[in-house]
Amino acid sequence: MSFITGFAIFFIIWWLTLFIILPIGTQSQAEAGEIVDGTEPAAPVNARLGRKLLINTLVASAVYGVYWFVTQQLGFGFHDIPEFFPA
Repeated sequence: MSFITGFAIFFIIWWLTLFIILPIGTQSQAEAGEIVDGTEPAAPVNARLGRKLLINTLVASAVYGVYWFVTQQLGFGFHDIPEFFPA
């Protein structure tokens, strides 16, 4: 696997895990009872984006590590997935 391919796969994994990590631990303005005039009540009070991006990068790195180990060290690939419909 080339560097560009590995980076592209990592980026896709990072982007997918971002949508899993973002809502964890967020509290909306309506839930906190601190609605600022002119804003959406569902907007987060304190999003802590820097912390979530760091956690997301760590989770994505772990998932990519498992992917790399399975494909590069164990040698599994798409051709190892059984066919659901025989020819």
